[in-house]
Amino acid sequence: MKITSLGETRFASPIQHPVSDQERIPADIVRDPDMPPRDEVLFELAGPRAKLFFDPAQTRAGIVTCGGLCPGLNNVIRALFLQLHHTYGVAEVLGFRGGYQGLDPVSGPEPVVLTPSFVDNIHKHGGTILGTSRGPVDMAAAVDNLIRRDVNILFTIGGDGTQRGGNELFQQSKRRGHALSIVGVPKTVDNDVAFVAQTFGYLTAVEEAVKVLTCAHTEARSVHNGLALVKLMGRHAGFIAAGATLANQDVNFTLIPEVPFKLDGENGFLSALRERIQKRAHAVVAVAEGAGQEFFEDPSTEQDQSGNIKLKDIGLFLRERIETYFKDVNVPIVMRYFDPSYLIRSSPANAADSVLCDLYARNAVHAAMAGKTGLVIGFLHDSFIHIPIEMLVLEKKHIDTDGAWWKAVLAATGQPARFE
Repeated sequence: MKITSLGETRFASPIQHPVSDQERIPADIVRDPDMPPRDEVLFELAGPRAKLFFDPAQTRAGIVTCGGLCPGLNNVIRALFLQLHHTYGVAEVLGFRGGYQGLDPVSGPEPVVLTPSFVDNIHKHGGTILGTSRGPVDMAAAVDNLIRRDVNILFTIGGDGTQRGGNELFQQSKRRGHALSIVGVPKTVDNDVAFVAQTFGYLTAVEEAVKVLTCAHTEARSVHNGLALVKLMGRHAGFIAAGATLANQDVNFTLIPEVPFKLDGENGFLSALRERIQKRAHAVVAVAEGAGQEFFEDPSTEQDQSGNIKLKDIGLFLRERIETYFKDVNVPIVMRYFDPSYLIRSSPANAADSVLCDLYARNAVHAAMAGKTGLVIGFLHDSFIHIPIEMLVLEKKHIDTDGAWWKAVLAATGQPARFE
């Protein structure tokens, strides 16, 4: 995958043992010797380069955080600044406030100049010190604003919508012949970014979800026929629900977007849930927010400000259907419903995510200082890579329902592979 470069690199890097531009990481490392060779997708290896495109003493960088909250945002901001400031000696780093709205020269708030004291303790807190927002911005005006402020580098921290915006900024500056490096750091607790083994915030989300599931299990087993239903994040992929199920080990049913399921009938979900209640007198159900959207007669076409389809609430729908079903079959239950999404995503990063945030950020700085642009930092096969933005926004990562991950969930819950 070819990465765009702003031009010739002329300045010596302060970092020893640089990475060669020729080193590549394959998208797929599994090989079958009996199969014919196939065309490979090879990604450029991330890391420091021997020469820089930007003169650090003359460089001004910017950082923006967009979209929903995610554990680790402040960690990424802090690591970006410290790498720019201490390692490269960049002249100034601006924090654009309020997401992409902060790039609007008319209505956006004035950016803050980052300093060591400003970022000193931000990694200990959830959320983002720079603020965030959703919604469209006039990207032509945003590029004008960046040019006017002599910003050479912009780090975009966010999900699909953010990186689509980063791509537009990249294309706008490219058309104008302006040397602006746009480097994205992928952010989503859902862990559904293609060619990225693990996004920052995911493991914290799993850890926090496990705490909720533990409480849900306590509630369910403390009463006769207790039933706890927990809705977790996961619009298109069930990684949080699956990961929390495996870590918790007390979940009896896990429902994810990748596996359609039927509610009614002898082999449906409700029948299996009734059997569990009658045998064990309690049950815990985890459902990802994107699961079961096929049950709604009028699927939503309404979009949020980031361009994502607004999902119907599967948690409330399931709660009502479960309560109605057990009433109809004359089996009394005590229902407990949990929706901890905002609690989870606003949590501070745990130790594992803090390390990951730091490494994502430092590799983003290496790429930008070398004059690379139009890319997002990825993490694949235990290596950091450069992914063209255009490629990243075209597809999502999903749980392989024939793979070991989902089979482990089925073994932990004891549920059938399909409710049909």
